[in-house]
Amino acid sequence: MNTKFIAVLSVGIVLTLGLGFLILKHDSKTDQNQASAEQQLQVVTTNSILEDMVENIGGEDTTVYSIVKRGTDPHEYEPKPNDVAATQKADVIFHNGLNLETGGNGWFKKLTKQANKKDDEQVFAASKTVVPLYLTGKETKNEPDPHAWLDLENGVKYVEEITRVLVKLDPKHADNYKSRSQDYIASLKALHQEGVEKFKNVPEEQRLLVTSEGAFKYFSKAYCIRPAFIWEINTEAQGTPEQLKQVLKQIKENDVRSLFVESSVSPKAMQQVANESDKEIYGKLYTDSLAKQGTKGDTYYDMVKWNLDTIYAGMTK
Repeated sequence: MNTKFIAVLSVGIVLTLGLGFLILKHDSKTDQNQASAEQQLQVVTTNSILEDMVENIGGEDTTVYSIVKRGTDPHEYEPKPNDVAATQKADVIFHNGLNLETGGNGWFKKLTKQANKKDDEQVFAASKTVVPLYLTGKETKNEPDPHAWLDLENGVKYVEEITRVLVKLDPKHADNYKSRSQDYIASLKALHQEGVEKFKNVPEEQRLLVTSEGAFKYFSKAYCIRPAFIWEINTEAQGTPEQLKQVLKQIKENDVRSLFVESSVSPKAMQQVANESDKEIYGKLYTDSLAKQGTKGDTYYDMVKWNLDTIYAGMTK
């Protein structure tokens, strides 16, 4: 047989075997990645705050999908096809509760019903152990105020409940969840104590926190300040003459140094208050959503720290 032909045939066999080996190796790695992803608990949260909490506790043992994206108001929301698909696939779904996602058009209940997910089986309220505060408006009186996470002590309760559920549903990773949770809780408690000490330095007559939405009841109670607002919750009318008149009266009766506007609402009504009261809008606060990733306030810890620092600076300027 021709030696050149034998050489070419040999090279062809080697290349074929080599390519086959590479393909098999690639497929094996892909299979491992797929298997690893399948072993992770599939978690869906209703907003970015809960998403960040789960990521801190779940780490590499979970994959997390947030329905309401950053910068979007969760009070009123219309689920997208991707939200429906993720909810149907989820092993566990965390929502805030306290009438946040179930208020207004009731979008969350409709979504979980469509996905055939049931309370206390796959669906859990992170706020389960929180002692609620209530709305005070004529039409909303005795409804729970949903913004419990703005008090870090309640944030700790959220983390504890999320941890309990993850441990229950995924016991093989229980030690990992508990360890991460313990470290996370320690950091939140330290920040809470920092906030308590910080606001002790603010004179009583300056401790009126003026915002657009009345989302800071829990925050105000935790840090011994008083909340004032234009409207009480985002699902109601915003910036009516009566609302403006009421908040302007409160500003006049107190030594208010600054006004604040939330990142997820229009500043239009607060700008009118600023014009009529001759007070400055000092800065934006985070309430219903974390900041965009890569910016200040893009984690739950950083969001609350931003609020603490910004409110303190505005009150004492």
